[in-house]
Amino acid sequence: MNKKSKLFVIREAPQTVLPKLFKAWKITHLVFERDTDPYAKERDAKVIDLAREAGVEVVSTRHGRTLYDPDELVKANGGKPTMSISQVQHAADKLTVPKPLESPTSLPDPGDLSLDFEQTQPPREPDINSIQRDGEERSYASLSGTDCDFAVPTMSELGLKPASTQHRGGETRALAALESLIANEHYTVTFSKPETAPTAFSPQSTTLFSPHHHFGSFSVRLLYWRVQDVISKKENKSKASQIPTNLIGQLLFRDMYFAAQAALGYSFAQTYNNPRTRFVPWHLPSKIDPETNLVTGSYTIDSQQAETWFQRWKFGRTGFPWIDALMRQLRQEGWIHHLGRHAVACFLTRGGCYIDWERGAEVFEEWLIDHETSCNSGNWQWLSCTAFYAQFYRCYSPVAFPKKTDPEGEFVKHFVPELKGYPKKYVYEPWRASIADQKKWGCLIKGDESGEEGAGMKTYPKPMFDFNERRGICIEGMKNAYHVGLYGDDPRVKDGTWRQLFDDKAEGPTEGTMGPTVEGQTNGDGQDVDADEMDMGVDEDEAEAEHQGGENRGGDSTPRGGKRKRGQGTLDGHFVSPSPRKKREKA
Repeated sequence: MNKKSKLFVIREAPQTVLPKLFKAWKITHLVFERDTDPYAKERDAKVIDLAREAGVEVVSTRHGRTLYDPDELVKANGGKPTMSISQVQHAADKLTVPKPLESPTSLPDPGDLSLDFEQTQPPREPDINSIQRDGEERSYASLSGTDCDFAVPTMSELGLKPASTQHRGGETRALAALESLIANEHYTVTFSKPETAPTAFSPQSTTLFSPHHHFGSFSVRLLYWRVQDVISKKENKSKASQIPTNLIGQLLFRDMYFAAQAALGYSFAQTYNNPRTRFVPWHLPSKIDPETNLVTGSYTIDSQQAETWFQRWKFGRTGFPWIDALMRQLRQEGWIHHLGRHAVACFLTRGGCYIDWERGAEVFEEWLIDHETSCNSGNWQWLSCTAFYAQFYRCYSPVAFPKKTDPEGEFVKHFVPELKGYPKKYVYEPWRASIADQKKWGCLIKGDESGEEGAGMKTYPKPMFDFNERRGICIEGMKNAYHVGLYGDDPRVKDGTWRQLFDDKAEGPTEGTMGPTVEGQTNGDGQDVDADEMDMGVDEDEAEAEHQGGENRGGDSTPRGGKRKRGQGTLDGHFVSPSPRKKREKA
């Protein structure tokens, strides 16, 4: 189109470089994409003020990351955060999804690109990506890059480790994947999240579009309209799956979380000071800066056992093969199926470890290639039953659930190769096999690590706890927290007197009567750490989900037997295949 034009990357923070560029390049107009993340709102407001001071006209900015402008969606929802899909749908009735513009047919030559001012380098600390680096970060060596060509920084310049994932980005790949989806009309029209297998891995059972949406290589609105075009065909209307399980529904869930975050700001990504998130006295609670009321990035070890469980969960050493396979896939590929995310999140929080959902969200932020703060925080709140969803007694079994879609255990054998010799009877419960069989199959179940025993014999850890026992303990803890009924903005949560409402022997760090976890303090013998450093299937099913939704503060609530609200239900319910019993009952 115009070989002289391209993306010009200037290596300095926008708040400091733009005022200098306004003068150096004689800029008259500024156009940018709106971003409703809390930090981005602050940054954009500052840039707009600087532009006006310089006499630069700020052209009306547009949203691009979501179907609807999150701020407008909040306004259409009565100024409140969107806490259910039905709220999103009703608010969206007042709005429209803009159609993507056609690509331009020509681009003008760039103007004078000379830079006659000094670079202001941003502070190097804190470096939130330090854990991802194995080399020096050199991307700010000069304003226009190493070769003075305004190029995108390379992996080497960023000091990043080589990619471990096989997934690749870029608009070319994204658009090719879209065309492949649209060409398969049956899949596009009948797609239903509950029918996709979390155990499928080569290829995966879903579109894997989420990383492209995150990085901007593929517009969510383009996907929306291309899918709508297929669904609207006369021959497809009768067989099309419906919101919220269809492809459009997946985009609406994404918008729900973006709008909730837009309404609540920084507090959306934490429990403390969050008016919509239930307070639960989890193990390993976040430390809070008392001046900002925000999490500090550190947490308190109130229980050494909980810290051990957390580390074993993070690195795939729980002794439950399904959970370990998922966490190893996440660490290696940066992606796991949505139902896999459900399983590991439930296991860490209300279905096993009773550990703060914020610990899990931090691990996902570190490893996911499709990470969005809004979606990540929202999903962890949903799965921990602290917001959006309240059926805390419905848990994912690490044994029965994966058998539904992978009775042979191929997914486990791929990501937990120590167990590749185990037959399907024992692959999800290897600790039940006799020692003689364990030796015959080449892997002993012992200790808390995977490793080599010698002479080709491998080891895989024993389960770190009795799942049925821990599930019961967690349910009792959740019952207690729901009975107490605190939310993150309650004064008793803020001043620490919430402990007076919990028995000292209750699950979690409930001992004593006072003391929020603030920076520089510990509770009892807790240690400060930095955040970087029943055997049954899931109970949720679509039939029951019809009458249940966001029973937490700000969500919808439908009594049993009441008329179902449009599109209302739970993620767990909609994203789990009905059991054979339920299917027969429906039939």
